[in-house]
Amino acid sequence: MTASSSPRPASVWGLRAPGLLFAAAIGLASMLLARIPAVESLGMSALPLAIIIGILLGNTLFPRIAGNLGAGVDYARTMLLRAGIVLFGFRLTFQDILGVGVSGIVIAVLIVASVFVLAVWLGRLLGMDRDLSMLIGSGASICGAAAVMAAEPVLKAQAHKVSVAVATVVVFGTIGMFLYPFLRLPFGLDVHAYGIYAGSTIHEVAQVVVAGRAVSQEAANTAVIEKMLRVILLAPFLLALSAWMRSKSGEGGKSKLVIPWFAVLFLCVGAFNSLHLLPKAAVDAILLFDTFLLATAMGALGLRTQASAIKQAGMKPMLLAGLLFVYLIFGGLAINLGVSALMG
Repeated sequence: MTASSSPRPASVWGLRAPGLLFAAAIGLASMLLARIPAVESLGMSALPLAIIIGILLGNTLFPRIAGNLGAGVDYARTMLLRAGIVLFGFRLTFQDILGVGVSGIVIAVLIVASVFVLAVWLGRLLGMDRDLSMLIGSGASICGAAAVMAAEPVLKAQAHKVSVAVATVVVFGTIGMFLYPFLRLPFGLDVHAYGIYAGSTIHEVAQVVVAGRAVSQEAANTAVIEKMLRVILLAPFLLALSAWMRSKSGEGGKSKLVIPWFAVLFLCVGAFNSLHLLPKAAVDAILLFDTFLLATAMGALGLRTQASAIKQAGMKPMLLAGLLFVYLIFGGLAINLGVSALMG
């Protein structure tokens, strides 16, 4: 294509605008739905709601108008996603680490590493697609739907695989949210220990909050801080995943390591947020905008997901996610108790 025939920036954005607006409408709708008390009580955040709405529309209305919206929808599920992950860094500060101590850090690292490795191993044992196993492992080990979405560009995974992985987060994270408060007394956990346990093993931040508040506000505060430690691990996890994918590709020294820039910026934003240079109102506004960006990306992903592709994935993804859920409950408890006993 010659320079004269190349589309000008204005025309490019003109092509993207309808799809971006359509995906943004889904993102906004999911945020409003998440504020409804009945929905909020279920621990359903805007992100899984957005992908559900996207899938419903993507298999009914969207196929008939995809030609006009496709460019904008695809931009939303790629670039807006990366921007949303970067701003996700405003949800954490390195001071959070002080709230749970060294033992909390060790627990978070062990949970993330063991769950992801187990997901890859079990996925291979079940004869599953490698990318899907990794996406499910990412969601279970780190921070639910956001981690699945963050791993997608590193793995270059197909849209329906991401949707299946997010579905497992919704199902088992929701079960855990209601189940965990009943486990505290049988497992012999005090309020602080329960908070660490819930924060280190439940999928989504919203689910952690609900499970914590079911016991006490103190438990919820501790659980959220421990959960934020897992969120902090998202950046090094993505870097390690990128390096591992490169080694598995057989390229070795033939190509440069591809570093996911959004993961590095995510960590930089977290470091900046740790300095507390912005007023709380500004940070809250950024977080609201970030939720909108991520929900828009989720909605766009749902629009590109065909129900037939999810059905084709079968029951193996749910089986894998269920096994990881059992490990999070009992293996996670063992890690929590073991680390606490060793480190006091």
